[in-house]
Amino acid sequence: MKRRDMLRAGAAGAGLVVLRSGMLLGKDAPSNKLNVACIGVGGRGGAQVGGVRSETIVAMCDVDEKRAGKRFAEFDKVGKFHDFRRMFDAMEKQIDAVTVSTPDHTHFHPSMWALQRGKHLYCEKPMAHNVWECRQMTTLARKKGLATQLGVQRHTKGNIHRVVELVRGGAIGKVKEVHSWVGGSRGMPGEPKGFPPVPDHLKWDLWLGPAEDRKYSPAYCPYKWRFWWDFGTGETGNWGCHILDIPFWALGLTYPTRVDASGPEIHPEQTPRRMQTRMEFPADGRRGPVTLHWSHGGPKALDTEGLNLKGANNVFIGTKGTLICGFGSRRLHPEETFKDFEPPEQTIPDSPGFHTEWIRACKGGEPATCHFDYTGPMAEAVLLGNVAYRAGGGFDWDAKTLKATGNPRAQALVREAYRKGWTLKDQGLEEV
Repeated sequence: MKRRDMLRAGAAGAGLVVLRSGMLLGKDAPSNKLNVACIGVGGRGGAQVGGVRSETIVAMCDVDEKRAGKRFAEFDKVGKFHDFRRMFDAMEKQIDAVTVSTPDHTHFHPSMWALQRGKHLYCEKPMAHNVWECRQMTTLARKKGLATQLGVQRHTKGNIHRVVELVRGGAIGKVKEVHSWVGGSRGMPGEPKGFPPVPDHLKWDLWLGPAEDRKYSPAYCPYKWRFWWDFGTGETGNWGCHILDIPFWALGLTYPTRVDASGPEIHPEQTPRRMQTRMEFPADGRRGPVTLHWSHGGPKALDTEGLNLKGANNVFIGTKGTLICGFGSRRLHPEETFKDFEPPEQTIPDSPGFHTEWIRACKGGEPATCHFDYTGPMAEAVLLGNVAYRAGGGFDWDAKTLKATGNPRAQALVREAYRKGWTLKDQGLEEV
């Protein structure tokens, strides 16, 4: 018997867990902390560092030394890297788990490097840059039996729990239609006004990653990348997973079979200021078919007469009434129908903390609530809305084969090409 197998056998008898790094976990273990590597620690990535700081952070990776400077300085004795590949080459055996908090177009490659090497993964939404990438990550994590969590942090909110209980408890009857939206008009950032030299603190080629080569501009980096199709997924990708988490959870939605979209004239490079999508979800034995409307710019497809939408981002339309809700509010309509309504018993437990869920799952506990088998299909649906808009119309969707039919332009957006040096073969990655 190999030494590691002997260690695992002895640990099992003692009620301990052995991680791939050989670390023992359990109440009587020498250490019960994960070794975590954080990829992307500036901006939003700083929140992930804060969320896992109860563990042992062994490595940090960021392409922008200025934006990462605060965290680099705070963890001055931790290994620092610009290139996640060099980080794994140097420290793979020391790492148990990885967080990825980079721009959308650079989620996939470091995530797949981590999963392929058996590392647990926390990744920011919307999981990846295209549908195929989401499916690859979801499938590989399941195949490897790894603990995952997608950054849908509002999933822990008590109000959302109560909404899910209301819908599942039949408060408004059978739900056949949902309207979900994000307000505002962010998008179309305008053309770059100049191409200054790349700042000394930024590794521009690494920031571009798999995207086509182009000159540096502040119009892309550090933040407006979100509104360029090569890098971001617009406000739909930015907010879709947070807001659609409510109907996906409440109704048990997975993959749509039909996706349609409309909006302003399509720009080949920049995301729109508004758009509307319509998705058809089939019946699944627990409920009938559901039509889901997603809108950027307000609930354009919803008859809002008589509805109080203050603080709302979702409206469930049922056979017995309507449920209007947001992250922090919920109302049943018409009010007179529900004036004596008794809410169902609370069955969804409070979260111990979003990062804590994932950390516990990494140590052998229950799966985190936003594990990829739940959030992967949701992220795919969000990105399919973008596909329909960019393709100029709808299509029928076969989720099993990832095939769009009825719109020849759609299929090319389901999976995108990578520039030289970033193909799966170039990166030593394997398609699942």
